[in-house]
Amino acid sequence: MPTSSTRTSGGTSTRTPADLRRWRRYLADERAEESTYRDLARRRDGEERAILVALADAEGRHAQHWVDLLGADVGRPARTDLRTRVLGVLARRFGSIFVLALVQSAEARSPYATDADATDAMAADERIHGEVVRGLAERGRNRLSGSFRAAVFGANDGLVSNLALVLGISASGVANHVVLLTGLSGLLAGALSMGAGEYVSVRSQRELLDASTPDPTARHVLPDLDVDANELALVYRARGMSPDEAEAHAREVLAGAGRGASSPSAPPAGAAPGAATAGWADAPDQEARSADEPATHETLGTAFGAAASSFCFFASGAVIAVLPYLFGLSGLVAVVVASALVGVALLGTGAVVGLLSGASPVRRALRQLGIGFGAAAVTYLLGLLFGTGAAG
Repeated sequence: MPTSSTRTSGGTSTRTPADLRRWRRYLADERAEESTYRDLARRRDGEERAILVALADAEGRHAQHWVDLLGADVGRPARTDLRTRVLGVLARRFGSIFVLALVQSAEARSPYATDADATDAMAADERIHGEVVRGLAERGRNRLSGSFRAAVFGANDGLVSNLALVLGISASGVANHVVLLTGLSGLLAGALSMGAGEYVSVRSQRELLDASTPDPTARHVLPDLDVDANELALVYRARGMSPDEAEAHAREVLAGAGRGASSPSAPPAGAAPGAATAGWADAPDQEARSADEPATHETLGTAFGAAASSFCFFASGAVIAVLPYLFGLSGLVAVVVASALVGVALLGTGAVVGLLSGASPVRRALRQLGIGFGAAAVTYLLGLLFGTGAAG
């Protein structure tokens, strides 16, 4: 891949101090990204490891481009930006899906597409790197998404619903112990409801997937089918084949099962063991279904795992809203402290979701905060309106 020429003929004719600083910064970033990929590769094996090593090699080629461009002025590379340094630290310490999600976001912000001193190949590389990392991150997201989805939703529901409940009751002017009892009751009821709902949801989805999987024992009846009626064709028509295709494919399968006109009782000579029934479940979507099924089950997670995550994280979120009342605070002080604690937690969960989705963690964090405080504000105002007295 060429990296020794720039897009414009004048790209290397002038070497201003600003150019040198920019090139050194690019060099530092490329070296840091190469190191990040190699750190991630050391924590992987098989195909993922090979992919990450290849990405590291590509970043090394990009770094060499800037070394060649700087020549005698290479000096000491500039410091990388804070995000790249954080990526390196996380890769060395954890090597997790969070790092891949951050790397995906970083690759998408490459400046090479508009920099005349970077080659077209380098700009294209960075775009493709983003897609490669997106694919690697997707594997991790699929492994996490079942229980992680339940955990994030459970924590956010606990934070928002119990804060809204506690603030609404507190604003009504009732005694402190009533607010505390209400908050704890809301915590337990919500956690049980979330856990039960998540269990039923995931269990039902898995049962629906299992119900759509062909019955492997049905193939054993193939030798006894009526060749003239050929009802096997109905199976393939039900799975999306046209009538003609279904009839032709059914004849092939029946012939292999020893039911064809030329071989009424035995499979073709030399056929492998099991060939008589091996093709019975073939259909246009069968290969795709077989390939997708493990990933789909990974995405859903286990019913007990999703339920436990949902219960625990709802409870962990809901308890934050009642902490001030557990420590004896009351009135407006308790309302402010509870809101502040929940606000910090909402910012944290929102940022985590943003990181995993490859989006802006700040924007996701602020969105979570706005939604949570909006719901709590409504119930607090209702408590003031219909309560026995103002909080505080």
